[in-house]
Amino acid sequence: MPGIGTTHWEKELRGLLDQLQAHPSRDASAERQRIAVLKNLIATGRRKVAA
Repeated sequence: MPGIGTTHWEKELRGLLDQLQAHPSRDASAERQRIAVLKNLIATGRRKVAA
C-alpha cells in the first residue's frame, strides 16, 4: 500500500511511463533510472532501504 505523500511521485512516474510509451525509440536512459528510483520510493513509502 502506498504511503502518505507518494501522490507526487506517482504522478511523476505516470508521466515518465507515458513519455516512454509515446516515444519508445528515443534514448530514455535517464528516465528509466528515475522510474526505478520512483518505484522504489513508492514501494517503500519513503523508508530507507539498503542499497
